[in-house]
Amino acid sequence: MPTPTAPPPAGLVAVDIDAASFDGAGGFLEAERTAAVRDLLAQNRFEPGGRTGTFRLKMAVVEQKLVLDVSDDGAAPLARHILSLRPLSRVIRDYFIVCESYREAVDQASPARIEAIDMGRRGLHDEGATVLRDRLAGKIEMDHATARRLFTLVCALNWRIRGQR
Repeated sequence: MPTPTAPPPAGLVAVDIDAASFDGAGGFLEAERTAAVRDLLAQNRFEPGGRTGTFRLKMAVVEQKLVLDVSDDGAAPLARHILSLRPLSRVIRDYFIVCESYREAVDQASPARIEAIDMGRRGLHDEGATVLRDRLAGKIEMDHATARRLFTLVCALNWRIRGQR
């Protein structure tokens, strides 16, 4: 009797971050990026243009715009979405400030203070994920957890831009 095989995973099977966009990010952001990609590939809901199946995503920042190139699992292009980063700029800025406060607090603050900062960080992360999800509505459907992980990657991509201001 043949052994049933599991259906292929649906959603994202590869995420590529444009190296030029990510250049100059520190160790913390590299760790965040690695964790976000790992978690995205392990579990996500990503349906571009109402399609189901497996997809690849390439993310970049070009001229202060987020560029999302979606292809099928064979790398055939399906869609390109270009989003202004302006609606996310305040959340990204505040997220970086809170992340820096968190890193500084880890060495010297009380556990209660660290937890309070982390709660603020998670709140901003949720807000950024909601804005990203809303901006992509009708183009790419995703769940909140997928949007959170993509927001982490958007922040990592914006590290270089932030440093240039």
